[in-house]
Amino acid sequence: MDQATSDKLALLRAARTNVLRIYRSCTPAQLNHVPPGLNNNLVWNAGHVVATLEGLVYGLSGLRTPATAEFIGRYRKGSRPEGPVGQAEIDHIGQRLLAGVDQLEEDLATLDFGNYRTYETSFGVTLRDVGDALTFNNMHEAMHLGTMIALRRLVADV
Repeated sequence: MDQATSDKLALLRAARTNVLRIYRSCTPAQLNHVPPGLNNNLVWNAGHVVATLEGLVYGLSGLRTPATAEFIGRYRKGSRPEGPVGQAEIDHIGQRLLAGVDQLEEDLATLDFGNYRTYETSFGVTLRDVGDALTFNNMHEAMHLGTMIALRRLVADV
């Protein structure tokens, strides 16, 4: 693995570690609470970063995503929480936050990501390969980490 990819994975791992820290500090009620005026909650944001990374890296490379199509659909861009999720889903998302980074690191060494389909993000950024996807995803994860920091404050009394 080249140094640039290694650096991108290190940033991803740091963001996910911070997401997981917030995630684990909350009760199921706090994770599921959608504050008035907002469209999502902490559990959705955590699931969304898992689903988005997999779609941007595996999906656009023509590879099967580690998560199921159902999971990706529940947490993809444009989705919203459909209702409270149970402890099994909470645990699954918590486990996938760092395990997904470990798996991606292994897969980058063994799978062929060379059939990447060019994709223009809603930010107007064109992704041409997995390197672009990892760079963009790190910005996306940082944005959702910021959202989760704010949401954590809003659900403190739930």
